[in-house]
Amino acid sequence: MNLPQTRARDRFGGPVELPARRLWLLRLFRWYAHRYVRKHFHAVRLSGSGSPFPPAGREPTLIVLNHPSWWDPMVCLVLSRLISDREQFAAIDAEAVKRYGFFKKIGFIGVDTNSLRGAVDFVRTGAAILAEPNRVYWVTAQGRFTDVRERPLAIHSGVGHLAARMADGIVLPLALEYTFWTERTPEALVRFGQPLRVADDPGLTAQEWTRRIEEAMTRNLDVLNAEAMSRDPARFRELLTGRAGIGGPYDAWRRVKSWLRGERFDPSHAAAMMRKKP
Repeated sequence: MNLPQTRARDRFGGPVELPARRLWLLRLFRWYAHRYVRKHFHAVRLSGSGSPFPPAGREPTLIVLNHPSWWDPMVCLVLSRLISDREQFAAIDAEAVKRYGFFKKIGFIGVDTNSLRGAVDFVRTGAAILAEPNRVYWVTAQGRFTDVRERPLAIHSGVGHLAARMADGIVLPLALEYTFWTERTPEALVRFGQPLRVADDPGLTAQEWTRRIEEAMTRNLDVLNAEAMSRDPARFRELLTGRAGIGGPYDAWRRVKSWLRGERFDPSHAAAMMRKKP
């Protein structure tokens, strides 16, 4: 099924054309992202201490996230499966859209971060997207790759301008971190912070929204950083499980030893460490 190009209007009445999305292509790319992430990560884990995802209701949702890695869009595509019944868009660098035209066909919006015109278009397009219920707009608020320990986060003021133009809905902080625990492949850790409801503070300026969003993102990322350092899988819910173990001859020999002992073979390094404990 293809969705036709949507001619929307921002809150000031100006026409905004949203890309014509091809749902079959989105589903195909989401399937690919799921397999690709599963191949390269031990697990995608959702923090149990954060806000539940998906959020209740169908109100417009602006998801603002930090930007630690090239993997961010792929992991967000995995997360997007949890809200596949909602109309989703995502901001991405305009050069990437020029290079990979199919991005536009699955809901990615090109953003020129190097010009005033690009900043204005980002706000107008985002406001048009979030003017309707059941829509989600994913935005890397920092607009550049940054380490998860960098403070302040220094998010772009465009997200504050966008939030200030929302008539209704929520701003939902998302924290991402990638870390190695006990396996040869890394963990993708995810945490959703407390939603910021537009209706609770209808008179906030763009500058106030920018500060409020950055503070919420910082709190959320601080908690996730601490949970990452705990190296405790029990604090998380597994959304996707990848491969464990080393593979090759070493795991083949471990499998034979488990069979000889009459045990079920668990290739994970954590399981091997537990067996060695007295």
